[in-house]
Amino acid sequence: MPMPTDIAVIDTMIGMPAGDRRWWAKSMAPMLLDEGSQGEFQHAASYMYKDLPESADLGEDPVAVLLREMDRWGVAQALLPVSPDDPVSVRAVTEHSDRILGSFLVDPIRGMENVRALEAAVRDYGVKAAAFFPCGCVPQVPIDDRMAYPIYAKCVELDIPIFVNTGVPGPRVPMDAQEVKLLDKVCWFFPELKIVMRHGGEPWVDLAIKLMVKWPNLYYSTSAFAPKYYPKEIIDYANSSRGSSRVMYAGYYPSGLTLERIFTEMAQLPFADATWPKFLRENAAHVLKLD
Repeated sequence: MPMPTDIAVIDTMIGMPAGDRRWWAKSMAPMLLDEGSQGEFQHAASYMYKDLPESADLGEDPVAVLLREMDRWGVAQALLPVSPDDPVSVRAVTEHSDRILGSFLVDPIRGMENVRALEAAVRDYGVKAAAFFPCGCVPQVPIDDRMAYPIYAKCVELDIPIFVNTGVPGPRVPMDAQEVKLLDKVCWFFPELKIVMRHGGEPWVDLAIKLMVKWPNLYYSTSAFAPKYYPKEIIDYANSSRGSSRVMYAGYYPSGLTLERIFTEMAQLPFADATWPKFLRENAAHVLKLD
């Protein structure tokens, strides 16, 4: 059915259109062994993302650029990474808290220091969610590793969800840490923790759906995928009575996709009339406690 244009969309993954494109290479340097990752790649998965969105022009406020793009495509609210080391992100979530919502990237290797940092981000910046990139940690931290458990417990205590990268990672690093099956144990041990899968879960999409059927605290977001590449199984699941409350929209601007491409392609998706409001807003609003 046609995509409605009167829904106040929530984008559960957006970024700031400015800054160093190779920040990922610095943070993951010890893990990057191939020539492309060490040098020419602007995106961690440049072999997949060829035409990257342009950054804000020098002298132009990136927060204003982000809000302008959100307005242009009907994105009412968006989840943005925030860090005390990044004053632009702090300004965005504090000056525009009604539009730009903070997420905090966790690093379980830092132990209790990181647990306290997450708590401070919620207290000081109103952060709405944690984010975890298991294959991006150095060394990698599998989804079900005991080092991540204090973070999961703190998320339960703070009553915030955690967005977890799943499936084969884009960067050329080993994938084992993000196997979808590892979610099973975490969902079992933390039934109060809302977990949202990021970045597709491929090639284990069928298993991701099986686990969502099994665990009521597990969700799926469409981050890092151009809509024409959304797995058919996920679209079918979102259109079902079981899955309509579990799948939510996430973009990938400006990391790899423009909002123009995302919303142009998304309008062609075969979502049912009843699915669109849940996919574009209601499921995210529930998980992030916005409504």
